[in-house]
Amino acid sequence: MKFLDHLEEWLIATLMAAATFIIFVAVVHRYASGLPIPWLQDELIQINTSWAQELCIYMFVWMAKFGAAYGVRTGIHVGVDVMINRLNTSWRNKFIVFGLLAGALFTGTVGTLGASFVWEIAHTDQTSADLEVPMWLVYLAVPCGSYLMCFRFLQVAVQFVRTGELPKHDHAHVEGLEEETQGAKA
Repeated sequence: MKFLDHLEEWLIATLMAAATFIIFVAVVHRYASGLPIPWLQDELIQINTSWAQELCIYMFVWMAKFGAAYGVRTGIHVGVDVMINRLNTSWRNKFIVFGLLAGALFTGTVGTLGASFVWEIAHTDQTSADLEVPMWLVYLAVPCGSYLMCFRFLQVAVQFVRTGELPKHDHAHVEGLEEETQGAKA
């Protein structure tokens, strides 16, 4: 399970860093192309960065789908639980399990419908406008991210049934910081 956790985090961080870098390069290219330096303009005009925006949009879609699954695993999704927290423990636990299973059912359904859509579009010649990659690769984010999110809902539900605890995100906690601090003191 640690491998999947790290893969998920690595994928999100890599997509975010790559998208930031690509947009930075495209903006610098656009700015430098407008400078009144003839030799620089001639060189930069030959470099085509029209694909950068499309690639970043696709990267953000993939990042959002996997980020949503990460949010379920770590408990950072916003939830309105005022009424549920007022219930007695037995009813509260039942509603929490129901909500987690409903989330799993919904994301599993979206994943299945997305997989069906990807299967259909894979049998066409449809490609993206600027990158000219097959569109089924772009839309593959929907079933992959949705199935991962479904798995995370089920994982949290099993953990809750076993321990009675939900993942809780502490905004004041920075993961890895105290380990580093303790290692420096030793």
